[in-house]
Amino acid sequence: MGPDSNRTASGCRVAVLIPCYNEAIAIGRVIDDLRTALPDAAIYVYDNNSQDATIDVARAAGAIVRTERLQGKGHVVRRMFADIDADFYVLIDGDATYEAAVAPVLVQRAQADGLDMLNAARVSDQSAAYRRGHRLGNRVLTGLVTLLFGRRLTDMLSGYRVFSRRYVKSFPAMSSGFEIETELTVHALQLHMPIDEVPTRYVERMPGSVSALHTYRDGIRILYFIVRLVKQERPLLFFGVSALVLIAVGIGLGAPVVAEYLETHLVPRLPTAVLAMGLVILAALSMVCGLILDTVALARVEARRLAYLTLPAPAEGVQAKHSAGVPSGVL
Repeated sequence: MGPDSNRTASGCRVAVLIPCYNEAIAIGRVIDDLRTALPDAAIYVYDNNSQDATIDVARAAGAIVRTERLQGKGHVVRRMFADIDADFYVLIDGDATYEAAVAPVLVQRAQADGLDMLNAARVSDQSAAYRRGHRLGNRVLTGLVTLLFGRRLTDMLSGYRVFSRRYVKSFPAMSSGFEIETELTVHALQLHMPIDEVPTRYVERMPGSVSALHTYRDGIRILYFIVRLVKQERPLLFFGVSALVLIAVGIGLGAPVVAEYLETHLVPRLPTAVLAMGLVILAALSMVCGLILDTVALARVEARRLAYLTLPAPAEGVQAKHSAGVPSGVL
């Protein structure tokens, strides 16, 4: 691959990143469709311990194939973001359910508008493609995240996105499995990045292809990950709610004891009084923890924001490299 073999006509280096696990049936078609849509892009397939012929099919289709041994989509995305250098990254699943033909439109939109992330929201009229359980779970989880971190997306769990280099090289990537989409979304929302969303067609899997996503197990993992994110990124809310619950229970238990003491000057239910007092103390401790950790979380967000700002804006980075004649080879 020559130094400019992945540079588009606009001077933009594009890398297509495809995480794969047992996608031998679909991966060849995905690569062919992306090669047609983005003929100048470098296409990478990262295999995640597939037990079928995914690697052989991907190599035969002309993709650059690499392997990530740590099991889980989050591990694969972390490795891809660390390894590959480009101006824009197209992240897409290898199951042939996403509309590869719109990839150049997405890249052009991200470049023209200087977006750090462009999310491809799934639109489908095929019940087999977007099962009712997945659709409901996506709405609930997306609604929860947007309520907590900002209402800017409608399909948080989409596996089809375009990222700028500034986003990719400032993304910490701490998750291990399918919760990676949640982390991708929260990172952009929390740093108030320029992002957008466009509807794209979503179709059912090819015959014989099986999804690695488990509706209930992975849904619970994503929900647990959201709770962890709230604790880490919005600790005042997390511990504040805990404090309110504790003090409400404490007052509920202690109010009758206090009323009885005021009337009789006796405390016959001493264990209840001790329990109520303990709950109120725990509520106060929870609130103090939330206040302290909120300061720590703010400092962490500021550090991530400063790391993000050290990288050039999407359009500016492309124009600067193109005008300076910087070689654009991809690792």
